[in-house]
Order: sequence, then C-alpha cells, then structure tokens
Amino acid sequence: MTVGFSLRRFGAVLYKEFIQMRRDRITFGMMIGLPIIQLFLFGFAINADPRNLPTLVEMGDNGPLSRAVIAGMQNSSYFAFQGAVTGVGEGEEALRRGTANFVVVIPEDFERDVVRGNKPEILVAADASDPSATGGAVAALSGIVSVAISETLTGPLAQQAGSAPFSMVVHREYNPEGKTSTNIVPGLLAIILSMTMVMITAVAIVKETERGTMEMLIATPVKPLEVMLGKILPYVFVGYVQTAVFLAAASLVFGVPFEGSVWAFFLGFNLFIVVNLALGFLISTAAKSQMQAMQLSFFTILPSILLSGFMFPFAGMPGWAQFIGQGVPATHFLRIVRKVMLKGGEVADVTGELWALVAILLVISAIAMLRYRQTLD
Repeated sequence: MTVGFSLRRFGAVLYKEFIQMRRDRITFGMMIGLPIIQLFLFGFAINADPRNLPTLVEMGDNGPLSRAVIAGMQNSSYFAFQGAVTGVGEGEEALRRGTANFVVVIPEDFERDVVRGNKPEILVAADASDPSATGGAVAALSGIVSVAISETLTGPLAQQAGSAPFSMVVHREYNPEGKTSTNIVPGLLAIILSMTMVMITAVAIVKETERGTMEMLIATPVKPLEVMLGKILPYVFVGYVQTAVFLAAASLVFGVPFEGSVWAFFLGFNLFIVVNLALGFLISTAAKSQMQAMQLSFFTILPSILLSGFMFPFAGMPGWAQFIGQGVPATHFLRIVRKVMLKGGEVADVTGELWALVAILLVISAIAMLRYRQTLD
C-alpha cells in the first residue's frame, strides 16, 4: 500500500491532464476564446445609452428658431438627421419599417406663433418599441429646447424666452406606456428558439455518432442533403409547439399585442427555425462529443443575445459590431417579430429581413454539407 504524497505520481497525473487538454482543442479554445470575446463585446460593442439615432424631420417652418432647434438636437449627439419627409404618412412608414427612430414635425408658421406668444408645439414621434434605445434621447429634449431658446430669442424677442414660448411633445408609438415587457417578450422568442433548436439538433446528431448508429446511416446510399433534411425537419414540430406556447403566454400573461400579418410572421418564423436547425447540423459536423456540441452551441447563442439588439440597442453599437450582428440570424428574426407584433408589419415590411435569413441559410447549409462525410475517419 502506497503511503504519503508522491510528487512523481502527482506529476504524471498533471502531465496526463495537460495532454488531454491539448487534444480537446474545442474545449481549450472555448476556455480561452470565450472570456476574450465577452471582454471585447461588453467593453466595446455594448452601449446602453445609444447615440446618433436615425432621425427624420418634417419642416413646416424653416425660420431661424426652427433651424436652431434642429441644430441643437443634432449637436446633442443623440439624433442623427438622415433627411426630410413631406407628410405624416411618410414619417409613420419610416418608423414602422425601422429606418428611423424619430420623426420631428415642426408645424407651419412655427416662428410666427412663437413671436405672437401662441406657444406652438413641436411633435417628436418616437419608435418606443425599444424604450431603452430612445429613453436617453427623449430625456435630453428639454435641455435642447432651453439652449435653442437662449441662443435664438435675443433682443426684442428675449422677453419670450422666460415663459417657455414653445414645447416639444413626444408621441411614443408602438409602446406608449414604455413597458419593458412589450419590447423584451417578442425578442425573447428569437433567443428561445436559438437556444433550443441549435443545441437540440447538434446534440441529437452527435449522440448518434457516439452510439455508433451514424455508421449504419453512412453505410446507406443516403446523400448529405437528404441526411440534413431528415435530421432537422422533425425538430420543426418542436419549434411550432414552443412558438404556440410562447404566443399564448405573451398575449394572456403579458398583454403583448399582435398587430400585423400572420403570414409575415409565419414566413419569418419558419425560415428562422430552419436556419437554426441547419446551424445545429453544422455544429454536429465539428463536435466529437455531446459536451463539445453543447459548448459550440453556447458559443453561437452568445452573439444572439448580445449582438442582435435583444438586450442592448442595436443602434448604439459601433459599426463593426453592427456588421457582425447582421450575420446573426436572431438579429433579423427579432426585427421581424417586433415589426409584425408591435408595429402591424406586413410581408413587404419584412422582405429585407426574410432575404437576409435566406442568405444566411444558404451559407450555413453549404458549409454543413461540405463538412458532412459519407465515410468515417
């Protein structure tokens, strides 16, 4: 019987563990790479106070005071004016499609009414479907008004500056109460489907490889596309069940509306499920064990949460983070869900996001079929 602590035995076990760690490159890469990615994402990409939000203006009056208000909003760094609209319908369309976060409407004869003491109102229509994206900008409006008044109403007009000669009225559209659940709950569907569809598919296929049943499948004259479709389509049913439960809970428990086209939602939902199942199939071609499949699945879920606009406003991310986020399927499905459920979007409103999902699906499917092997190494 061996008694006491042996440095030789301890060294042998330690050496063996380092060798095993070196052989398991996926796990080792996750241990080193994941903290670094999290550091850069949270340090550089995540911004809870977004600036330079796309803004449109309807100039009913182009006087000095009107221009001073617009210049003050631009200088605040919260608003980035992208152009002008010529009517209410055009501004509403921009908000609904998500091409603008704000539409500023300066009424006709605005400056004349200020001089006469009529106290006109400037309307700021805000896309409040994501309250965290617009909250800071809305809060800054009162300061912008004060600066515009002090810099413009001088001389004989200075007497008007002391009694707030005009006001800025904020119209929060699509979420007038500013409820966080109205924004979070629709986006949560994208995250839930990402987590379950990718992981379930990857683990299920790797499990067959570990059990040896994949060898029998490979021995048959089944082509890669046939295997991929046969493996992922049964899980589409699981996605349908999850979505049905989710929509029922969103409506009955959280009171989230469903204002838009069911057909637009149906197209986006099916595309998103197939994209995630194809991604799970791709992961299964790289993973050698169920543990590796789960690790790689988690690696894909992290960008879905951080770079899609689910937790943090997409508009507040730097350009390079938005570029990466455009390649994340959850980004486009999240936009589809919010446009359809909250903004009453139709198929035409989500066409760009649907085509983006199709492109991502084609890329993932092509890579997955190239990696799939008809014979085992």
